Amino acid sequence: MTDLPQLHPAAAKSLSAWHEMVAKGDLGDLRSIVHPDATFRSPVAFKPYRSADAVVLALSTVLTVFADFAYHRQATTDDGLNVVLEFSAMVGDKAVKGIDFVRFDEDGQIVDFEVMMRPLNGVQALAEEMGKRLGGIIPAYK
Repeated sequence: MTDLPQLHPAAAKSLSAWHEMVAKGDLGDLRSIVHPDATFRSPVAFKPYRSADAVVLALSTVLTVFADFAYHRQATTDDGLNVVLEFSAMVGDKAVKGIDFVRFDEDGQIVDFEVMMRPLNGVQALAEEMGKRLGGIIPAYK
């Protein structure tokens, strides 16, 4: 049996901070672990959003849309700078499952955060709710 890959120490520290913020339902310190030039890749948008402001805005807002959010499994790449987090949540009356692909730099800063989700009706419900909250704001970050 081989050893499972371990996160880079700086990435592990930031991931721990992320999990603490999510558990508290307060992403007020998120900017401290996001690189200024970070990218957010939404499951409902073709083009990514760029900048720490976009990442913080998108993730802070989606946390208010999701109910019963929980992480279940985690996988790490061999380089220790990438993690995959499986989650479940409710969007209104729609149950969703998804994964967060999070890439860190050597300093532990999030440089890329990509979300994939299913099923389609849950993704559509998320798109509608996020559009209501950010429709006039978030497109400026593309």
